[in-house]
Amino acid sequence: MTSTEAAVDKQKVSLPTLTAMVIGSMIGSGVFLLPRRFSVEAGVAGALIAWTIAGAGMLMLAFVFQRLATRKPDLDAGIYAYAKAGFGDYVGFNSAFGFWASACAGNTSYWVLIMATTSTLFPGLGAGDTVLAVICSSVGVWLFFFLILRGVKEAAIINQIATFAKIVPILMFIVIVVIAFKADVFTDNFWGGDGNYSWSSLFEQAKGTMLITVFVFLGIEGASVYSRFARKREDVGRATVIGFLSVLAVFMLVTLSSYGVMSQAELAGVAQPSMASVLESVVGEWGSILIRVGVILSVLGAYLAWTLMAAEILYIPAKSEDMPKFLAKQNAKGAPVVALVMAGGLVQLLLILLLFTSEALDFMLDLTAALALIPYLLAAGYALKLTITRETYGDRRSLVPDMIVSALATLYTLFLVYAAGWDHLLLSCILYAPGALLYAKARRERNLVLFTPAEAVLFGIIVLGAIAGVVSLATGAIQI
Repeated sequence: MTSTEAAVDKQKVSLPTLTAMVIGSMIGSGVFLLPRRFSVEAGVAGALIAWTIAGAGMLMLAFVFQRLATRKPDLDAGIYAYAKAGFGDYVGFNSAFGFWASACAGNTSYWVLIMATTSTLFPGLGAGDTVLAVICSSVGVWLFFFLILRGVKEAAIINQIATFAKIVPILMFIVIVVIAFKADVFTDNFWGGDGNYSWSSLFEQAKGTMLITVFVFLGIEGASVYSRFARKREDVGRATVIGFLSVLAVFMLVTLSSYGVMSQAELAGVAQPSMASVLESVVGEWGSILIRVGVILSVLGAYLAWTLMAAEILYIPAKSEDMPKFLAKQNAKGAPVVALVMAGGLVQLLLILLLFTSEALDFMLDLTAALALIPYLLAAGYALKLTITRETYGDRRSLVPDMIVSALATLYTLFLVYAAGWDHLLLSCILYAPGALLYAKARRERNLVLFTPAEAVLFGIIVLGAIAGVVSLATGAIQI
């Protein structure tokens, strides 16, 4: 073994470490919100159905990203590269733009959650949607912007603190709430709502929780990124399955155990982060403080990571000329300055929009998830297309299993689009439509035809959707 090979080998990690990396990438702020979000929509039975659907579907999606990373290692420019390779330049651009908008909406939700979490000390912050909360959040957005401009490319210490801060309170919550579990309370919450246990009722309950399950699993595509760290190639699949099932177990335990200490009506009425209220009902005020401190530290770490992610989503396509060249501009510290400005600008606009919403946090969570659905659907569709055309499947040994996985992932993401509803699809179009200006500039810089006939039709559909969305907002047909 050469010295270079030895150095590379030292960077490889074992299965337990690889699994921990996968788990850490998937557990974020959403877990702290699960008790209330589920209880508003579903009882225990509906929650079980929802997690079964989400667990199976997201696992298939994780396998899709894992297989794409192996079969198309040259497509390493992000999730948009799969959409571009499979369905053309404009579709690929929209995938990148939509995922960027989703990241920005997610960052906005972080500030709402921080403000709502600290409102116990400063009541003027309300649920994160007051004028004071928006002003404080705006200051935070641009403080982070200037921090990153100074060259904060990696935040290992912050991320370590954030990981510890979110894992310890979550595990303590699960242990304490399970010990305090009351079977009669759990039974009373089983069917949910008015006790109607028909299949249609349970299906509607499960469907109502789909967007929050997408939100908590956002970043699942990152699991495939860790393949390059694996000491053994077969460890990638094992770490994906073990890590995913571990995270799913945590999410399910947080959700279902809460039904055993408070009634569904009580859970639906608590403030976010609802884990704090649930633990407080069991152990008193210190439980709420524990969760709230964990939330703030966790969210601040996640915000830094996702701010860099949002900038990268624009910067990387700009480097490959799929976005305008000005988005590839860096400052002396190597920070993608224009991409960071655009990310901060969209977060700022969304914060202002919160002043006109009735449920700011829920709205932003749902918008984040809805915007990510199309990129996920396109990635799953590309994996399915590869199996149909048999591209990269010369030996055919993996063809049938991969076709089944990609077909299930495609069906699942189509179901998510349906579950999100027309209102979120139209709201997404409002954000997608103006993105075509960036696409037009990038095409002009390369002296390329703006649209193919099929792409022109797609652009027309997006514009019509955006117009319908604006009209629906103006007439009150869509409530935010």
